[in-house]
Order: sequence, then C-alpha cells, then structure tokens
Amino acid sequence: MKKIPFSPPDIREEDIQAVTEALRSGWITTGPRTKAFEREISSFCGTLKTACLNSCTAALELTLRLLGIRPGDEVITSAYTYTASASVIHHVGATIVLVDTAPDSFELDYEQVAAKLNPKTKAVIPVDLGGMMADYKRLRDLLQQQRQLFKPANDLQAALGRVAIVADAAHSFGAERDGWHSGQAADFTCFSFHAVKNLTTAEGGAVTWLPIAGFDDEAIYNEYMLLSLHGQNKDAMHKNRAGAWEYDIIYPAYKCNMTDICASLGSSQMKRYKDILKRRHQILNRYNESFADCHVGWLAHESENSYSSAHLYLLRVLGRGINRRNQLINQLADEGIACNVHYKPLPMMTAYRNLGFNIADFPEAYKLYSEELTLPLHTCLEDDDVTRIIETLHPLLKK
Repeated sequence: MKKIPFSPPDIREEDIQAVTEALRSGWITTGPRTKAFEREISSFCGTLKTACLNSCTAALELTLRLLGIRPGDEVITSAYTYTASASVIHHVGATIVLVDTAPDSFELDYEQVAAKLNPKTKAVIPVDLGGMMADYKRLRDLLQQQRQLFKPANDLQAALGRVAIVADAAHSFGAERDGWHSGQAADFTCFSFHAVKNLTTAEGGAVTWLPIAGFDDEAIYNEYMLLSLHGQNKDAMHKNRAGAWEYDIIYPAYKCNMTDICASLGSSQMKRYKDILKRRHQILNRYNESFADCHVGWLAHESENSYSSAHLYLLRVLGRGINRRNQLINQLADEGIACNVHYKPLPMMTAYRNLGFNIADFPEAYKLYSEELTLPLHTCLEDDDVTRIIETLHPLLKK
C-alpha cells in the first residue's frame, strides 16, 4: 500500500541543480543569492525591501526588537496558533496577551482585540492561518480608532502613531485580500520557508514591510542585518573585499541569517510558484466538492475579495468531538494516509498553562480544535492520491 505523507517538500531536479551551483560557487553563507532572493520576494509581494533570515520565528522576534518592544509592554496574538506567534513575545520580555478566535472562524476575534488594547499595547500579531490572510483592513481601522490609547516608546513607534501590526504570515505567501498581497497589508509581514511550506528553503524565513514616514527603508534593512548577524556592521561579502577585513560590533545581537544554499533553493522554487498555488487550489477544490454532502465545514480559501495561498486544508468535523476526530485520524493512518491537527490551542500547552492561561477562557478556539482535521495538501499529491483520500474519508464522514 502506497503511503500518502502529510506534507513532504516538493524538490525537483532544477532545485537540486540550483543548490549544487551554490555549493560550487564558493558562496554558501549569506551572499549574492540571498540578496537576489530578497529582491525576488519584494517583487512578488509588491514591496520595496525584504530581509531574509533563518526562520519566520526570527523574523517575528527581530521585528519586535526593531520596534523596541520590551518588558512592561504587551503584544496581542491568537490563542489558536503555533507557539512561534507567541513565544517571540516572551523572548523580548513583553507580556503575551491571547485572544480567542471569533465564533465559527479561524481568525482572531477583533472585538476582543479592541477590548484588550491599553497604553501598554505595542503590537498585534494576527495569524494568517492555513494561508488565508487575516482581516487587516478591519484591524487597521480598529487600531486607528483606538490610537488615543497608544503610548509610543521609541521613534519608530511614534512614526507609526498606533499599535504596530506584525503579521505572522508563515502560511500566506502568495495570498491576497481586499486588494492587498500578503506583504502589503501589515506594517511588517513575516514569512516562513520551512520544509513543510508551499515554497521551501529547507529552513528559512523573511520579513518585508511598508514604508514608514521619516524612516529610510535601507536603514530598516540594515538594522535587520545587524540584528541577524551579531550586530556586526559587515557581512561576509563586504569583509571579503580586498583590504576590508576590519569590522565593528555595534551592539551584541543575534545569529539568524539566511545562507546562499537556502536562498538558491528558494529562488529556484519561485520560478514555478504560481503553478504551485494553482495546483494546491485544484486539490482543495476537489476536497470541497467531494465533502459538500457531509456534515463538515472547512476554511474557505477563496471569496469575492480574497485568495489564499492554499497552505492547509482545514476540515471541521462538525459536532463529532475530539474522540471521533482522533478516531478518523487513526482510521486514515491505517489506510496509509497521514493527517494532522491545526492547532492545539496555546492555553492547552504546558508552557502557556505555566504562564497562567486557561483553555476555559478560550471556548471558540477549543471548539475549533475539537473538530479540526487537516488533510494532505501539497504538490507531491497525484490525482490518484487525492481520489484515494476522498474515497477513504467520505464514507467515514457519513457514519
């Protein structure tokens, strides 16, 4: 029996060739391929500058540090997400403020966000779950309306004039909503190129941003470079120039730069990324059509004003409960089909319980978790694989 994995990386011969060329070039750490990949991301997203890093988590944390967020500050994010959305808040010493999801939605509850705003709030981290962008228009309007509560603590915060929007867009590279591409809707947008993502660099991430009045984009980019390379004012390319060995450490920072090996893989995959998105939508549309007569729901990946990156197929097994959902996962596994759950809410995790969070305060997130089943959705799936998944699951959903 052929096994159908949940989310393997789709590595083609041209990707292998691109990485081989990087290895042979003599530049395997941050170099010309990383800089080229940054430009490609900006061009794709419709932004001016992008900084490549070694993960979306690093992009989120360095952005909070760039914003000067520190102990005594508060940052709001969703309870229904992976830990990286919240752990970075803890890393910078700020207080994590979790909000529930809106009823029958995978998006955070914007009314709860409004209720949590206070002078200590410095940022909101919305999560583009499954590849569908959050409602950034609504969030931006909400923060503008409440700007009288905002107390800036540095020049960058003052230039924004309100609570910063830092998108956890780990899932949404290539998505659109309300006329914005992912990358154009938030003040800062952080992407993931991890092995399970639509486009992969094996490990990697990036941050892109909107222009901020009074701040030069190149200066912001240079700050990301300092933050990601020990605070060192010259990278390997600049140090390698004749007579240019000397450098300075501006402040003791971090080590989370992207390598040219990773960037070469990303650039190769960018060449076919529109086809990747098209194929993923074909698969999820087959799922939608096939399960329409079952008592289920799912994350909608297309609407009149939105188009997702089709990263995850989030199926809701309505009213069945955790035990039945888990039974379905096991039944599919017995047939060689790997599935997953996105997500177990943060307040159910030991780390967040120890921080004082209680899942009883997040009933909508718990309801989503109890019903959610994530099916394979990737470009290694053949049509026969999709048919097998449907023909295996459909009768189980009818029982």
